[in-house]
Amino acid sequence: MQEDSIPFAGAEMLIRKPPKEVFEAFIDPAVTTNFWFTHASGKLEVGKRIVWEWDMYQVSVPVIAKEIVAEQKIVLDWGAPARTVVFQFTPMADSATYVSITETGYREKAEALIAAIRDSTGGFTTVLDGLKAFLEHGIRLKLIEDKFPAAIASHGLQSP
Repeated sequence: MQEDSIPFAGAEMLIRKPPKEVFEAFIDPAVTTNFWFTHASGKLEVGKRIVWEWDMYQVSVPVIAKEIVAEQKIVLDWGAPARTVVFQFTPMADSATYVSITETGYREKAEALIAAIRDSTGGFTTVLDGLKAFLEHGIRLKLIEDKFPAAIASHGLQSP
């Protein structure tokens, strides 16, 4: 949990799969591409710079893992200027895992800060929803692809 004085975005979800499987879903892009980004230049490794891409939006982001504790935690910096994202994996009963994602390092102020936190919170929630559907049921919901369909973007409409 973050201190109240530090702005952060967060999302959590119970995933009914063992910590090893849930953890690997974020480390291995062969799995992650089923619920988050469309391409990665490699697996997450401490100190290794990789790039995650979302082809449908022509967006990419540099990612550097700062800390990886197998089946427990991933800490990475992403973007420019970089923000820090922490993924925590807590074992639960019945071989389930509680996943918590927090992002800190916001430089925005006032309304821009609120908008950035709202965007990240919504994005991480969507990622966890897609992860749950994929790992628990083998369903690739395409949530990220459908978040901002081209028809909406081409009409100048924005999400609320």
